[in-house]
Amino acid sequence: MSAYLNIAMIIISVALILVVLLQSQGRNFSGAFSNDQSVVRTRRGLEKTLFQATLVLAVVFILVAILSARQG
Repeated sequence: MSAYLNIAMIIISVALILVVLLQSQGRNFSGAFSNDQSVVRTRRGLEKTLFQATLVLAVVFILVAILSARQG
C-alpha cells in the first residue's frame, strides 16, 4: 500500500507543479506596477479552472501525505 501512496504523491506533485507553472505564465509585468487595491478582478475561464485545480490538487496532496505518514 505504501508503494501506491508514494506513486500517487509523485503524480500529484508533478501535476501540482505543472498547474502552478501554467498559472504563473498567464501573468505579465503590468500587474507589478499597478495598484492592486484599486482594481477588483475576478477569475474567469481558464484562470478560474487552473486556480480550482490547484486547490484540489493541494488538498489531495496533503491527504495522501497524511495517509502515507500513517502507513510508514
